[in-house]
Amino acid sequence: MRLLTRVLPLLLLAGLLSGCGYNTIQQKDEAVKASWSEVLNQYKRRADLVPNLVQTVKGFASQEERVLTEVTNARSRVGQINVNADDEASLKQFQQAQGELGSALSRLLVVTENYPVLKSDANFRDLQAQLEGTENRITVARGRYIQQVQDYNTYIRSFPQLITAKIFGYQPKPNFSVENEAQISNAPAVDFGNAPQPPPAAQPAN
Repeated sequence: MRLLTRVLPLLLLAGLLSGCGYNTIQQKDEAVKASWSEVLNQYKRRADLVPNLVQTVKGFASQEERVLTEVTNARSRVGQINVNADDEASLKQFQQAQGELGSALSRLLVVTENYPVLKSDANFRDLQAQLEGTENRITVARGRYIQQVQDYNTYIRSFPQLITAKIFGYQPKPNFSVENEAQISNAPAVDFGNAPQPPPAAQPAN
């Protein structure tokens, strides 16, 4: 009888929590964390490619020191950020640093168009292909994370889950800003082989 007296309140509490969305909140929270881990994994994959890419380009185009330095410095800034995905300011700082690295890599790949010998190097082509694949994986991972956060935030703001969320301290999570919502589900087609060419040098007047 004493055992039943102890167990019954626990069963009632479990039923109430389940009915108020507590278990689903846990599931959605874990889904967000898993998606975030994949985002970090793909960004790290890109950062790991940078040193080899820089060294390969330097071997054929050492005079492009400014662009090589920009890429190296951007990668260094990325590595110095200890991001907290639950903090909006931290997430924005992380996104900005990753954007700067992405822009620096794009400028580097544009420069390489001027060096046919570099473009034909097998090691460079392999690194280029890996980078292309990683950029697509980053887009897909970010898109999934954005969707998971939106799903989580919508759920904990709905009744009656919002009561459970407030009781247990679950807050809406910040999210990546997306300039083009189509990017959430569609990875861009990256073609480094068609990078824009630099304008021709002006001819001296006769």
